[in-house]
Amino acid sequence: MHKSVLYNEVLEGLNINPEGKYIDATLGYGGHSSGVLGLLNEKGFLFAFDQDEDAIKFSLDRLSKISNNFKIIKSNFKDMKNYIDVSVDGIMFDLGVSSPQLDTPERGFSYHYDAPLDMRMDKDAKLTAYDVVNNYPIEKLIDIFFIYGEERYSKNIAKNIISARPVNTTLELAEIIKNSVPESYRNKSHPARKIFQAIRIEVNNELKILESSIKDAFDLLKPGGRMCIITFHSLEDKIVKRVFNNLCKDSNDLGLPYIPEELKAKAKLITKKPIIPSGEELSVNNRSRSAKLRIIEKI
Repeated sequence: MHKSVLYNEVLEGLNINPEGKYIDATLGYGGHSSGVLGLLNEKGFLFAFDQDEDAIKFSLDRLSKISNNFKIIKSNFKDMKNYIDVSVDGIMFDLGVSSPQLDTPERGFSYHYDAPLDMRMDKDAKLTAYDVVNNYPIEKLIDIFFIYGEERYSKNIAKNIISARPVNTTLELAEIIKNSVPESYRNKSHPARKIFQAIRIEVNNELKILESSIKDAFDLLKPGGRMCIITFHSLEDKIVKRVFNNLCKDSNDLGLPYIPEELKAKAKLITKKPIIPSGEELSVNNRSRSAKLRIIEKI
C-alpha cells in the first residue's frame, strides 16, 4: 500500500513529542496515523476521526499492529470538540479522497469505473451524487460546477445533464460531460475530473465545514502544538491560507496605541509557502500532484 501523500513532510511538520497527544482529523486508511503512532511511546495517544466504515475497519487492524494507544471516532471532524476534551500536541488534516475510496467502483467517486452515483464519505448520509445530478435545478448545478469545480463549461454541462435525466451511473455522467465540452479541451485532461470533484464536495459538504473546523481544532492545541493541513483543491487551500494567516497576525482593528494580549497573533507560520510533493513522490503517486501542505504552530 502507498504511503499517504506528503507522509514524511507531515511527520516532520508535526514535530512529534513521543509522550504527546495527537489528532488525525481524516484517518482514511491510516497512513499518517500509523506514522504518528509509531513515533509515540506508552504515554502518547492518538485520536482519529473518519466517517467511512470501510476505512475505519481497515485502519483499526492496521493501527492495532503498532500500538493500542489510539481511539477511532466515527464522526466528521466538524464534531471534534464534542469528543475531545483535552489539549493536544498536534493535529493533521488530509482533505483528499483516499485511493481505496477512488478505487472501489461501487463508492461512485471515480469516472473510470461504472457504478451507481453515490460519492458519500459516510454511507449513512442521506444526500448522494444521484440526488445532486438528478434533482438539483440547473442554476444550482451551474453554481456547484463553477464554484467547486472551477469549470468554464459549467452551463453547457448542466444543461446537458438536465436533458439526459435520469442519469444513473458514473460512466453515463462522464459521457455527458465529455460530450458537453470542445474536443480540444477534452484532450488536456479528462473533463469529468472537475465535475466529479464538485459533486463530491457538495455531497459531503466539504468546504462549508472547513473554516469552522480548523478554528475548533486550533482551540484544542497546546501552546507549541502544531497543525498540518493537506489540501488538493484551490478553494480548500484558500480557506486554509486565510485562516492560518489570520491566526498568525496581530488584530488591531481599533487602532489602539498598543496591542492587548487577546488581540496578539495566536500562532506562527511554519510554512511561508505550501510544501508540495517531491518529484520522487509524484513519480510513484500521480494523485498527489495537486497536494499542498501548510503548517502553523500555536504560540
